[in-house]
Order: sequence, then structure tokens, then C-alpha cells
Amino acid sequence: MHIRQLLITALCLLLATVTLAQTTVDASRYPKREFRAVWIQTVNGQFKGMPTEQMKRTLVRQLNSLQEAGINAVIFQVRPEADALYESRLEPWSRYLTGSQGVAPSPRWDPLQFMIDECHRRGMELHAWVNPYRVKTSLKNQLAPGHVYNLHPEWFLTYGNQVFFDPGLPQSRRHICLVVADIVTRYDVDGIHIDDYFYPYPISGQDFPDNASYARYGQDFKNKADWRRHNVNLLIRELHYTIREAKPWVKFGVSPFGIYRNQSSDPLGSRTKGLQNYDDLYADVLLWAREGWIDYNIPQIYWEIGHPRADYETLVKWWALHSENRPLFIGQSIDNTIAHADPNNPNINQLPKKMALQRSYQSIGGSCQWYAAALEENKGRYRDALIQEYHKYPSLIPVFDFIDDEAPKKVRKLKPVWMEDGYILCWTEPKYRHEMQRAVRYVVYRFDDKEDINLDDPSHIVAITPIPFYKLPYTDGTTKYRYVVTALDRMWNESKSVTKKVKL
Repeated sequence: MHIRQLLITALCLLLATVTLAQTTVDASRYPKREFRAVWIQTVNGQFKGMPTEQMKRTLVRQLNSLQEAGINAVIFQVRPEADALYESRLEPWSRYLTGSQGVAPSPRWDPLQFMIDECHRRGMELHAWVNPYRVKTSLKNQLAPGHVYNLHPEWFLTYGNQVFFDPGLPQSRRHICLVVADIVTRYDVDGIHIDDYFYPYPISGQDFPDNASYARYGQDFKNKADWRRHNVNLLIRELHYTIREAKPWVKFGVSPFGIYRNQSSDPLGSRTKGLQNYDDLYADVLLWAREGWIDYNIPQIYWEIGHPRADYETLVKWWALHSENRPLFIGQSIDNTIAHADPNNPNINQLPKKMALQRSYQSIGGSCQWYAAALEENKGRYRDALIQEYHKYPSLIPVFDFIDDEAPKKVRKLKPVWMEDGYILCWTEPKYRHEMQRAVRYVVYRFDDKEDINLDDPSHIVAITPIPFYKLPYTDGTTKYRYVVTALDRMWNESKSVTKKVKL
């Protein structure tokens, strides 16, 4: 009898395990936490001279499309040429907004503030993307009379067909830090983002003309290359402290060129044969991560699997092994991904293989798509694939626990109420002692009445919202459900849950 009871118990446990496996989604296939970002560039002129209301409609349409595709963070370019797509007393309005630098939009509006509001309304983060050194993308571009170039021409250098701040000058770093401090102080951004433009991409046969600043400030360095890297290191470090002092919850991230160093230059480098961050752009990205000066890294791995000089698979593996204990996400090129077939299946593009690679490394916490318009256009049915498979369920952004790991308190007074708009699940914001602990978003989960509550399963997330209520899908009031609400702070730490049974 004892053996029979043991067998029955074992069988029940087995059935329970099978049932749980059938009702819980695969965490490796559908992670609850993943950085799912996209870049929206302005330097390409897509908004240049666009009337205010048309640009607002375009951005809203784009954000709606991105939200449907599971995007949870937007990196929006606001400073392409030492100018501003926002109200600034330091730099002029951007030509990429109004068509003429220094000319304010009419009717007047603030694109950065608009994007912050619209992203937060959708439960997304907004990272302000600034280009630190670039001043002119073309020498023919006219600068506004009050542009810093016209006030301090001695701070700038011309290289090829472009103009840049001289990275070797303390005045350049000071001005860039002032601009970033101004953005962080006045706007509720979730992050400050810098892309791959540090020292300019080299022009064959032309050296960057910084001999004067090297003669003045480079005496303690063995060579100009070390001095140039030092200059960029100083900027990154100073930006880190500038942001931390202003608002410690604002993240600072970079998206460097996809190759750090080739093995031919450094035995620790990748098996690639391309331009190098360290040697050509003077960007020592690994040092920044190791020192904690950056909060996340998104290397732009825009090549295909099988590229002869910069193989995607090789580079993803290399960066995964060199994250330096900082959040690592992969910069994906939509155009490149859909243009190349899977090496093992010529009938499909490389998205499935790339996503599988990305998710196979524990040190990689997500990706960023280049670029938003391509995603919205659904090139190669890329957006469809995200919706139907890779972003099928919502995902929370990974916790940046090295900034803060204290979860907010749980929500209060959770209850369903009838209102003019329908049946609403309401709650009260949790109390908090300091800004870092304040709830800025809420997660709403739904479970069947008899179903086990498993908050690690993202298929039960029905909303990520900044507002303390959720409209319930009421039908006839005969079916029981259990709704669970948690609070998220600025670092996406999740509170303990509160549950309410509801008949819908």
C-alpha cells in the first residue's frame, strides 16, 4: 500500500509539472526582461521643415507602431550638429527641425518634451541622443549667428567636409557637459545616449588636424593616439559624473562601432579585419565599461552572419565575452538582416538566427533596432516577426541594479470601480522616501481564477502603464479573473504584488 501511494503521489507531481510546463511560456524564448529599443534619427532630414502638426502626427504614428512591435525604449536624436531639437539657451534650434538653424518652429513646440510625454504614456523609456563633437555634417551648412562656433572658432577643427569640436581642448569638454547637464536637469529623460562618432572616421591620406592642441596638452603622452584616447576618456568620465550629480537615475549609454580591435592589432581582439574603435576612432569602450563610466553598451553590429571581414556571429560572441559587467545590448541593422539569407536555410532571412544568437548569451540583455522607419515600414516583414514571435509578449527593461536595486513599495487600495468610461481597476501610488524609489510605471497581469500566479511569465502582462488605473474588458460579469498589479521604479525594480479577484 505504501508503494502504491508513493507511485500515485509521483504521478500527480508529474502531471502537475507537465501542466505547468504547458501553461507557462518558455523564458528563453519569451524573456520577461529584455531591452527592446529603436533609434529615431533626425540627421537624415526626415523631419526637416515638416510642419509642427504633421511632425507630431508622424511621431505618434511611429510610436504606436513601435509599441505594437514590443519596443520599450526609444533613442531619439536631439543634437546632431551642436544644435537642438528642444528649447535651449546654449545652442540654436536645429536645421533638421525647421530647415534653417536658429529658426524656432512655428507654432512653437518642443520635440524632446513631446517625445518624453508620448513615450512615457506608452510605458516606454526615452533616451536623448546627442552627438558630442560634430558641428557641421557639410561645410556648406550655415550656422546660426549665436552658434558656439561663431562665438569661439578657436575650439573647432575642419576635417574633410565637416567641422568638429577639438576633443583635445578642455573648453570643448566643458561645453558638451554643460549641454548634457542642461538636458538632464530640465527634462525627464531616462537616458543620455552617444553613438559611434567620437574622433571622426578617418579619411585616407589625411590626419585629423589637432597638432596645436597636441603640442599644448599632449606632452605627457608617448604618442598622439594615446593622447586622443585620453581626451575621449576624459569626456566620457566627465559626462558620467555630470549626469550622476544631476539625476542619478538617468542612464548613460553608448553605441560604438561594432569592432573594438582586430586580433591583428591585439591578441584579445576579435577575428575581424575592419576599422577599429580603439585605434581609429580613439574610443576605448571596454575601459569605459570597466570603470563604470557608462551604464550600457550597444555595439553596432550591422553586418551579416558570414561577412568575410566582420562576421556578425563572431562579433556577438566577442562582445558577449567582453561586457565588463555592464549591460550589453546588440545594435541590429534591419536592412542588412533582411537582405541576407540564413546560412543554413536560404528561404528565410537572418533574423531568426541573429535573435537566437543574441539570446544564447546571458551577458546580452536585448537589442536596439536601426532604424525606426524601417521597422514601421515592416521591411522584409521584420515588424511582423517581432509581433508574432520575438516580441510576442511585453517585456520589462532589465534592472540596472548597480545604480539602484531597492524595489518600490507595493501599490495600495487596489479595487475595481464603475466609472463613466467603464469598469476600471484603480489603485493608489505607493509611498516613497526618495525619487529613486518612486513608482513611475505599473505592471498589470491577468490570470484565470484557478490558475497559479506566476509573475515570471510575460504572457500574463496586459499593460505597462504610468497611470494608476486600467480599463477592464468587461463583458457580462460571469467569468472570474485575478488581476495582479506591481509597481516599477526608475530602474525597473519591481515591487511586491497586490491581487484582486474580478468578475468580467
